[in-house]
Amino acid sequence: MTQKLFLFVASFFISTLTLASTSVNDEMGVFTIDSVPDRVVVLEFSFVDALANIGVSPVGVADDGDANNLIDAISSKVNPWTSVGNRYQPSLEVIASLKPDLIIADPDRNASIYEDLKRIAPTVVLKSRGETYQDNLDTFVKIGTIMGQETAVKARLEEHHQRMDTLAEQISSNFRFQFAVANERGLWMHGPKSYAGSVMERLGLRVATAEERETAYIATTLEQLLNANPDVFLLGEYGETTIVDTWKTNPLWSLMSATKSDRFYEADPRLWSLNRGMIAAELMAEELVELINKP
Repeated sequence: MTQKLFLFVASFFISTLTLASTSVNDEMGVFTIDSVPDRVVVLEFSFVDALANIGVSPVGVADDGDANNLIDAISSKVNPWTSVGNRYQPSLEVIASLKPDLIIADPDRNASIYEDLKRIAPTVVLKSRGETYQDNLDTFVKIGTIMGQETAVKARLEEHHQRMDTLAEQISSNFRFQFAVANERGLWMHGPKSYAGSVMERLGLRVATAEERETAYIATTLEQLLNANPDVFLLGEYGETTIVDTWKTNPLWSLMSATKSDRFYEADPRLWSLNRGMIAAELMAEELVELINKP
């Protein structure tokens, strides 16, 4: 009788564990998964940062066909992955071949293939492109919950905020800051709704485009840049030549506060734009501290 009772209780306990599920709110409504994923494919760089912070390595990454798009500080924390192609148009065939039990997708880039992704594996859709610093932290919590890593998430968030607070204390500046990216076709300022802009505000810095609260990425002419007139201008350039090379030959370029005071800096667009997350934010903050305290 005792043995039968033991077997019944054990069977009930195992069944309860099997039936346990986890739910989070995502961009499509409510996402529910029945078990902790083991093989994860991610379709944005920020999701790699999130997984790296809790010691999880994705099996597949939409890395635009180049593993070097991930900064070393993130890629060094995860195992080698299989590229699933471009973030805008990842290869469904390659994703399926990896046999994932979770896909993490972005609503802006991947909404059109959402149903296809769901047929391959459970797919959670979380904001990445155009996200703010706080959006990114919220996404990190959701990914950690799905991965059953709530304790690790809490510890890492505490560590991160302590680090950011410490770095913020080393920054004392009345300057107006601006980060932008440029290629041959144009230049886009990243306003306070962007990741870079909101990281700056987290550190107590003023963003030159502080009034622009609707759009993360602001297509900008030289005249509009001069109107923003940042005191410190960080630029991430994609390609050997960009539109800024032409602007530099224009007499108006030298009228900008940042150029007049020699506070125009080249920045790595991978760090400041592509690789959003806590690891990236801490490195960005360290760079800002160094720039502000330059003699």
